[in-house]
Amino acid sequence: MVPLFTILISLKRSESRRSVAVETLSQLSYLDWHILEGIDGLQLQNTPPEYREAKVTRLLGFPLTPSEIGCFLSHRQAWVQCIEKDRLTLILEDDFCLAPNFEQVISALNHQNLDWDIARLQGLVDTRHTAIISEPDFQIAVNQEDPLGATGYIIKPHAAKKLVQQSNEIYEPLDHFLEHSKKHHQKIIALKPYPIKANGTVSTMHDRPDRYPISGFAKKWRSLNRVLDRLFNSNPWFPK
Repeated sequence: MVPLFTILISLKRSESRRSVAVETLSQLSYLDWHILEGIDGLQLQNTPPEYREAKVTRLLGFPLTPSEIGCFLSHRQAWVQCIEKDRLTLILEDDFCLAPNFEQVISALNHQNLDWDIARLQGLVDTRHTAIISEPDFQIAVNQEDPLGATGYIIKPHAAKKLVQQSNEIYEPLDHFLEHSKKHHQKIIALKPYPIKANGTVSTMHDRPDRYPISGFAKKWRSLNRVLDRLFNSNPWFPK
């Protein structure tokens, strides 16, 4: 198998997480990997031009934190590198943990004649799904809900190009955007059980709060703004 081009997103300040990730990757000959210095949102001096806080707050009910913005921009840089290399690309955050059968699962995916653009290899929550292919140890499936998380996924160059184009305005957290196929129109599959998990190290997104569901007047106001966006925006953020 040709080594899979792999991008490890890591913040310069997360030395211990990077050290563990590098030690793991150094033992895997089937991955052609390098480190992408992540954008640390807490160090941003100015609000990036892609981020529209007023619109985000109207349509989501809350603004993104600097760390969420930095996370999105880091993945966007990884997509640009995928395009430049023109190679199938595995994107990892530096808190990944690979399942023992990871190589087997990736090899099986490469040998399946399936039409897909993005393959999710990790998720934070259990979701309903429809199996496309069932093997003894795993399934290739389509999720029916957003599994959250972006610790590991594989993306094709044409899909990376589409994500870059569609993220000229940042309007939701990165993991939601990945699953937002109604917006970017990419075919997303998932490998289950997920062959990648977060390893439980302390999050680098210290400013990201626990968000409770929007309710009451705030939820009604958000719904109204989404309806208006669908009606009057030629490129709505939340299409039907």
